[in-house]
Amino acid sequence: MDMDGVLVHEEHMVPGADRFLAELREQGLPFMVFTNNSIFTPRDLRARLHRTGLDIPESAIWTSALATAQFLEKQRPGGSAHVVGESGLTTALHNIGYVLTDRDPDYVILGETRTYSFEAITKAIRLVENGARFIATNPDEKGPSREGTLPATGAVAALIERVTGRGPYYVGKPNPLMMRSALRALGSHSENTLMIGDRMDTDVRSGLESGMQTILVLTGISDENTAELFPYRPTKVIGSVADLVGHTANPFGV
Repeated sequence: MDMDGVLVHEEHMVPGADRFLAELREQGLPFMVFTNNSIFTPRDLRARLHRTGLDIPESAIWTSALATAQFLEKQRPGGSAHVVGESGLTTALHNIGYVLTDRDPDYVILGETRTYSFEAITKAIRLVENGARFIATNPDEKGPSREGTLPATGAVAALIERVTGRGPYYVGKPNPLMMRSALRALGSHSENTLMIGDRMDTDVRSGLESGMQTILVLTGISDENTAELFPYRPTKVIGSVADLVGHTANPFGV
């Protein structure tokens, strides 16, 4: 399941999310919590979720930073990268043995940060122009904040692409690569897995393209009309994960 908009909403637990997770545990159903946000490590996110009242272990949290690191470990083991991002991304790369450098790196990796600067973006542009391969953790163009909309990874990636003429490879949702890596961690198969999300363009699409059944919840950015705007549909639309309490063994019976 996605995290923001499904389990939490602007630092507050979605009502009933704790009962839903408790029932999954009672039923012995393994689960994974996803986020395209690459700022935080799973430990950071566990602490954030715990403050809202949700007890989720680090091992059940999967970020676009972890998916990016796993992808690069297979593509170019022991490589080097220049990172525009935060500790969630740099920690994941250090853990696979990557060297972080701005001198002839194999990759420029763009992640989420609240401190995008002209200097950092210019450095990334020049490294890409000089031959570094361009990777971005996710394609999200914008994100929410208490003050309003914030530019996100996809928007900054578009700026770099416009200048360099070289587009990034996006690892996070809706790329099914992120879903498949988590399925391996779960020891599960797409035919036996359900994706729950609040976005059609990332959550539902990534689940669909990975061969999963999907549920769209209306506690995030989507409303009851959102699904009609897309050429594909979720398996089911519900108000909230709270609606699944009592139905986790048969979620489509809601």
